[in-house]
Amino acid sequence: MASKLLPVLKLTSKVAVAGGALYVVYDSGLLGSSQQGTEVLGKAKTAIPPAINEWMKYFGMEAQIPALPTIEFSPRQAWNSGVRTTFSTLSEGPTKICDYTSQGFQYLKDLAK
Repeated sequence: MASKLLPVLKLTSKVAVAGGALYVVYDSGLLGSSQQGTEVLGKAKTAIPPAINEWMKYFGMEAQIPALPTIEFSPRQAWNSGVRTTFSTLSEGPTKICDYTSQGFQYLKDLAK
């Protein structure tokens, strides 16, 4: 009986952890717009270092935490950059193919001379 119950408990715990993580992500606003993501990132930058210091004092550890590096990255500007890059490449494709084809023909003509 216990051997059949263990896999069910493992699956239930995995589903509960995944569901809890998804709830926290949705509740904090990370699945929203880029503006909401930027706000959540700012809140996390201000909340995480004091929490780490508090836990280190709780466990009796006295260590220096290095300063957070400053990253000049705006999620708002990079929200759909891959989509924009893909479509700009696709829109320039026929022109580039024509240019490369004419360059190839010119190269073959120069070799034939």
